[in-house]
Amino acid sequence: QVQLVESGGGLVQAGDSLRLSCAASGRTLSTYATGWFRQAPGKEREFVAAFSWRSGTTVYVDSVKGRSTISGDSTKNTMYLQMNSLKPEDTAVYYCAADPMWLRIAKNPTYWGQGTQVTVSS
Repeated sequence: QVQLVESGGGLVQAGDSLRLSCAASGRTLSTYATGWFRQAPGKEREFVAAFSWRSGTTVYVDSVKGRSTISGDSTKNTMYLQMNSLKPEDTAVYYCAADPMWLRIAKNPTYWGQGTQVTVSS
């Protein structure tokens, strides 16, 4: 099975940018559908973005569309989430996820990382 480790979170100011990374081990990440989720304090975990390595298809939740880019580097077995124009409401723990099936990636993916904290101050 694949193991996922996120990095790149931190404390930033509104309007700043961050790039989150999700490094995979154990399996080739490009054989999975992959995505990002986030969970803000007191809220349920929500889908943020998904990336199909096979087709290049990307999907975003409306709240980050136009400000974020999901991508992958197969040579590094790593997925990224570039977030720009960050807002205080983007504050959350961000998780990367992977699933053998594209249809599951936005709802109930099988594999999860441990999360990385993103805090955006106003």
